[in-house]
Amino acid sequence: MQRNAQKLLEKIEKNKMTVGVLGLGYVGLPLAVTFAKKGVTVLGFEKDTKKAAKVNSGINYIGDVSDSDLLFCTQKTKDLSATSDFSRIAEVDAVIICVPTPLDKFKKPDMSYIETACETIAEYMKSGTFIALESTTYPTTTEELMLPIFETSGLQLGEDFWLCYSPERIDPGNKVYKTDNTPKVVGALGEDASELALALYGLAIDTLYPVSSPRVAEMVKILENTYRLVNISLINELALLSGKMDINIWEVIDAAKSKPYGFQAFYPGPGIGGHCIPLDPFYLEHIAKNYNFDLTMINAAGRVDTIMPHRMVVKIGFALNRHNKPISGSKFLFLGVAYKSDIGDERESPALRIISEIDHKGGVVGYNDPYIDTIKVGEEKEFYSVKLTESALKDADCVVITTNHSCYDGEWIAKHAKLVIDLRNSIKKESTTVVKL
Repeated sequence: MQRNAQKLLEKIEKNKMTVGVLGLGYVGLPLAVTFAKKGVTVLGFEKDTKKAAKVNSGINYIGDVSDSDLLFCTQKTKDLSATSDFSRIAEVDAVIICVPTPLDKFKKPDMSYIETACETIAEYMKSGTFIALESTTYPTTTEELMLPIFETSGLQLGEDFWLCYSPERIDPGNKVYKTDNTPKVVGALGEDASELALALYGLAIDTLYPVSSPRVAEMVKILENTYRLVNISLINELALLSGKMDINIWEVIDAAKSKPYGFQAFYPGPGIGGHCIPLDPFYLEHIAKNYNFDLTMINAAGRVDTIMPHRMVVKIGFALNRHNKPISGSKFLFLGVAYKSDIGDERESPALRIISEIDHKGGVVGYNDPYIDTIKVGEEKEFYSVKLTESALKDADCVVITTNHSCYDGEWIAKHAKLVIDLRNSIKKESTTVVKL
């Protein structure tokens, strides 16, 4: 092992180093807390000064972080602190990048957050710094985008700094698998970097799975979410066909999963939300074009997912027509706007697209979500969560269950509503006033 790498390895093994986490959002803050809980000194970098101040005061804003854990790390042990002063990157021995990687309006990766992070690190990092990227991206990012930026610092890869890609595997709302007990894939540039990565992450994560290179690790993340996109899109399309054929797709799935091999159950819904599944496969599509390769499966699955919210609006319109009501002027109550149950995250939620289209068609929209007080639809329009009461259900011409929060009692909802469009199979009992996906 090269001398500087050996020095850093010894610091890691003795827990004498400082870890910097760049970006304290849905990925960064849980990771920072996980390291700090293990007694590692963590300095979080967050450009939002209000968020940095909240962390330093022990005020939590991420659902997957325990309030008590954050208070413990910031107020008692003081192993975690946050700053908006990025020149302090010079103080850390390792930097883990956890910045957003959205798609632009043309569904192309917006790499500006990663580029800015790398430029900032290159400006301030010292010799002997380990750098890891956790943000979702396309294969070759670490080697072809990040490495050249770091080399502008005058420091040399393998002597002065080391690079690694280790994809985040956050599952918001998961009560079993958290940052520390979810196996972590690690792909580094060179043997020294790999050894450093395993030693560093080993301080906080229970199980590590090393792979041969960053591009393999980058592809792992894309594969995981493309697999889900394709299978959810498949079951959504079959659900639409089953509806036309008067077949209960939920009964079909229950029967199919009785087979003990060769089948994994995926469930239909109004569309796919969150930051990962609807977006990640298009990172792969972006890089595939550089190799003159057409990803037909991803294209097809993406089209199914994109049009699902509109198809739900069509289903709502048909159901209302049977009650001699148009969408325009009818009162709607949407139950749940989060992209999955029991979390307060509406990123890419299909509910928002359905609400936007219903509103555009003249529907009178209201919603309830115990986890999300307000939503923004379109450029300016805001809606506020209303209380879920018997009178609210009776007053609505159409109640739409868009997210199956566990606090929703499907039978109670069906009892008091005139018409329910159940997009999540929340109501098991058959009823003439309930329309299933």
